[in-house]
Amino acid sequence: MNLKAKAAGILGTGHAVPDKIVTNDDMAKIVDTSDEWISTRTGIKERRFAPEGVNTSDLCTEAARQALEQSGTKPEDLDLIIVCTLTPDMTIPSTACIVQANLGAVNAAVFDLYAACSGFAYGVITGTQYIESGMYNRILVIGAEILSRFMDFKDRNTCVLFGDGAGVAVLGPVPEGYGILGMDMGADGNGGKFLNIPASGTAILPTDDARKKGLTYIHMDGKEVYKFAVRVMGKTAEKALEKSGLTKADIDLLVPHQANIRIIQSAAKRLSLPMEKVFVNIDKYANTSGASIPIALDEAHREGRIKRGDVVVLAGFGAGLTWAGMVMKWY
Repeated sequence: MNLKAKAAGILGTGHAVPDKIVTNDDMAKIVDTSDEWISTRTGIKERRFAPEGVNTSDLCTEAARQALEQSGTKPEDLDLIIVCTLTPDMTIPSTACIVQANLGAVNAAVFDLYAACSGFAYGVITGTQYIESGMYNRILVIGAEILSRFMDFKDRNTCVLFGDGAGVAVLGPVPEGYGILGMDMGADGNGGKFLNIPASGTAILPTDDARKKGLTYIHMDGKEVYKFAVRVMGKTAEKALEKSGLTKADIDLLVPHQANIRIIQSAAKRLSLPMEKVFVNIDKYANTSGASIPIALDEAHREGRIKRGDVVVLAGFGAGLTWAGMVMKWY
């Protein structure tokens, strides 16, 4: 195989969220909380919940079609589909296989990637290697979650934080000097205990008994995750900048993981960015984990916040504990 090195960039984006809007006042009817309690601590005003019968693959497929259309890519031209999710339709087949069938992407290899809220950034970094090496020309990277089905609606510290959605990017070759310029990712497995779903695999089977004990739901030590996030989100962006040969002053827009407005503000401060250069939509969608960054990226793109030649920084953190950042010059 004759492989030729290429620069890799994002050619198109898309996103999909359920129609059902659940406000903080709606949550206050379910659990002991209030709009003020949630919004002042997190920046969240509402979130979207998928109805019964709508699965992660459905949101992936809808968002993917938007991205394919915007990039002028036919499904049969896709070489690879990466679905980054911690809430797959099922363990086997992979959600990526289901999306491939839905799209008719008959020539694409597929796999699911698990890195929680850092998933999309991990996926783009992974996909970039295939493009840069010359192995593939068109890659679909999807971040998607239906977290509402893994939430304990008796736990106000977690159930108010999350929402459902999907975001997508089409990766492909771009002219030299554009595209992904710097990347950073990492993990601290010792922090896995701070954010997990105990009964979601072979360690503890997700039985009815486990469900009654609350083990099939998201468990989080909010204070520990917050401390970790404040420490790593700005830092991973700085490392990616260093590898790209750019500086903080070059940033046109930061698109961070939408987990908590205070964490976002902390990252902006570390990068010496005014909030006008930070894209925030946590108020509308809450934390959609792996879907968070790509949903925000697509909205920023479609709203005209990103133009050709702009330096865009993505930064996220998640369960694992994981983190990832990247710098790109938009093509």
